[in-house]
Amino acid sequence: MAAIAGRAMNGKAALEGKVGFIVGVANEHSIAAGCAKAVSEQGATLALSYLNDKARPYVEKVADAVGAAPLIKLDAANDDALEMAFDQIDREWGRLDFLIHSIAFCPKEDLRAPVVECSREGFQIAMDISCHSFIRMARLARPLMTHGGSLLTVSYYGAEKVVDHYNIMGPVKAALEASVRYLADDLGGMRIRVNALSPGPIVTRAASGIDHFDELMNEAAARAPERRLATIDDVGALAAFLVSDSAAAITGGVHYVDNGYNVMA
Repeated sequence: MAAIAGRAMNGKAALEGKVGFIVGVANEHSIAAGCAKAVSEQGATLALSYLNDKARPYVEKVADAVGAAPLIKLDAANDDALEMAFDQIDREWGRLDFLIHSIAFCPKEDLRAPVVECSREGFQIAMDISCHSFIRMARLARPLMTHGGSLLTVSYYGAEKVVDHYNIMGPVKAALEASVRYLADDLGGMRIRVNALSPGPIVTRAASGIDHFDELMNEAAARAPERRLATIDDVGALAAFLVSDSAAAITGGVHYVDNGYNVMA
């Protein structure tokens, strides 16, 4: 029988005994931080990544709050750093039950330009960090998920429909969502599930780089059936469900956390 309200029928927390790696915590307001809080409350043991020494204090604050260790330095553009990160997880636990990938990047001049003006270099950087890094992490996580597992990434509605000022990240996130479907097929035989979360607009450091982001948020709140914006806690709650055994039959999907905004014409 499925777990109810994130808790197994035997009374244990739904993620007790599971170990996970969350990539992309920037600070306590980031989507990845909301995911870390939710999965830790359900009993998961966590490792978090941080980009560099400047970012570390902000990530440490989240790690302390959720009891995460180890804290792993990781630049997703660096293949050696990626391999070292997963090697560290292997040494620490010898396995991995879930990975949450919540990173995206595009040079500001390309992010704020119309798609037709995006440079080749900007497109390559955005695609590499925001999309292909998830594929690389899936490949490195695969041998650690010996009894199955769950891979999650974070998309946005601009992958499906044109959203003003989202620009080149729309095509990049569309590629990410397609990658989720193909990875789900690649890895399904190993009982590794692959899904994407698609939150509505949330005030994060990454989102602040999008031009006219305040207008985007106001429109989303006004048009969503619930007339409000999603929070990082809303996203975290769904993430915790999707990495749990209760979601064992769910893979290859894009799951909206936007108070219904995506259903509106």
